[in-house]
Amino acid sequence: ALWPAAAVEVHTSREVDAVNGTNLRLKCTFSSSSPISQHLSVTWNFQPEDLSAHEPVFYYLKEPYKLSAGRFKERVTWDGNIERNDVSIVIWNLQPTDNGTFTCQVKNPPDVDGPIGEVRLRVVQKVHFSEIHFLVVAIGSACVLMIVVVTVVIICRHHRKKAREKRAEGADTEL
Repeated sequence: ALWPAAAVEVHTSREVDAVNGTNLRLKCTFSSSSPISQHLSVTWNFQPEDLSAHEPVFYYLKEPYKLSAGRFKERVTWDGNIERNDVSIVIWNLQPTDNGTFTCQVKNPPDVDGPIGEVRLRVVQKVHFSEIHFLVVAIGSACVLMIVVVTVVIICRHHRKKAREKRAEGADTEL
């Protein structure tokens, strides 16, 4: 008889954009055909955009372990809840050098096989003053245009009302 293959399924966002200098929660959840094991492990790794070597980001085995070295030292914290099948982390103070692919691997013995979750992170710069300036000018122009249109409509109605009143006065004097 053939036994069904046990596997852990890992779920992540495919792509995430975040602003330079902010914090980001990289969400990773999993499902397993086995109950959660005492030997469940979570490994987060990072591969820069230049496809250089993978770098460790975070590790969990019975408890979260922080890195003692590397680019993510002191910048990553555990934000997961194993009982809820959540193995997410938070990366603090994002930098352009954090552009790349983060992988989330979950092993829940005897379920140790399955796809690895991948999240492609793109760190974008804060909005430049010129972009804010353009936005303010565009919104301001739209507001001024609306005020001009409303003013013209009010003036036109006022002139029509005056014209009707004059016609009414002229009709009264003819009688």
